[in-house]
Amino acid sequence: MPVTDAAAKARALYDARRTRTPIPPFTDDDPALGMADGYAVQRELIDLLLADGDRIVGYKVGLTSEPMQKMVGVDSPDHGPVLASTVYRDGDEIPLSRFIAPKVEAEIVFVLGERLAGPGVTVTQARAALAGAVAGMEIVDSRIADWRIKLADTVADLASNGAVATSSRIVPVADLDTRLVGMTLTRNGELIDTGAGAAALGDPVAVVAWLANVLGENGVALEPGHLIMTGALHAAVPMTPGDVFRAEFDRLGPVTVRVGA
Repeated sequence: MPVTDAAAKARALYDARRTRTPIPPFTDDDPALGMADGYAVQRELIDLLLADGDRIVGYKVGLTSEPMQKMVGVDSPDHGPVLASTVYRDGDEIPLSRFIAPKVEAEIVFVLGERLAGPGVTVTQARAALAGAVAGMEIVDSRIADWRIKLADTVADLASNGAVATSSRIVPVADLDTRLVGMTLTRNGELIDTGAGAAALGDPVAVVAWLANVLGENGVALEPGHLIMTGALHAAVPMTPGDVFRAEFDRLGPVTVRVGA
């Protein structure tokens, strides 16, 4: 029988995360599901995960590039929480056994220095609230079988968030044009893609302002220390055991992820 309500959908995703067993897209049974439906499920899923003892340490923003928005058929990003249990450090080995169908995305990650509460936050205010930027690599994953996601599916599934690894050096952004921060991504020493900060909504800092305003509509603020993942600068790359991914960012430095079994 199809899953019909938000709580049941959230429980299905929760079980899929726990067992590493993907589920069919919710939109197969109900193609009319949209972004609001996805967030209703997401809120229920977050409650289940926090009840297990996890905690929110930031947020990821997805669909920040125009090609990705066109692919999913939307004209705005989506967002989901970053959970403490999913944060890794530069150089850590990340086991594939934690995921279902993981892929790597390099992106600029900001660290909040001051509380930021929307609505009405400008890009200038967002920049002033940042402690700085770090090099980041997101592992995206889908609890939806074969990545057959539509908008409601990925939003419900915490915006397809899997994990994140960040460099340890926080670089101030006062004199840094994050639009122009270039990035190269290598796998096992071979160049596989490049990108620049402008791929994320034209300016990664604009992603922070957008997120603060969207969350603010629901009375949620970005807090000091929160990580803000601003979106991929290139197409996602599948991971296999033994891979070593290294993303090198202008001014921010490198971040490395090693893929375990």
